[in-house]
Amino acid sequence: MLNGSCLCGSVQYEADCDPGLIIHCHCQTCRKAHSAAFSSVMPINPAAFRWTSGEDKLNKFESSPGKNRYFCTNCGSQLIAERKEAGMVLLRMGCMDTEITRQADAHIWRSDSAPWFDPDHDIRQLPEGYVKA
Repeated sequence: MLNGSCLCGSVQYEADCDPGLIIHCHCQTCRKAHSAAFSSVMPINPAAFRWTSGEDKLNKFESSPGKNRYFCTNCGSQLIAERKEAGMVLLRMGCMDTEITRQADAHIWRSDSAPWFDPDHDIRQLPEGYVKA
């Protein structure tokens, strides 16, 4: 069983399945939607997915034909994307409450990635806090 929720806790879901593939998507749409270098997702079968609370707080945005991104209208957290024709729900890893300990399986859309991010570049790793210039 996988569980997830938004930042404010209003919207929650569960997925009756084991953890699947973990993918980091670098496409421009994911970068803009998440205001980040990439979006980390786990595709699952839609039959395994269900909202458990806060469905009335959800809205969706069709970011590309057939792909709806669902977000909490209170805090803005993007929880899942759904591709009905492809038969998949994409869990947004940042909103998962279930601890997933394994590493990602792939980086996709590297051809579209932000030039300031290089996953192979070694940079400082800090346990917490901010970096001063």
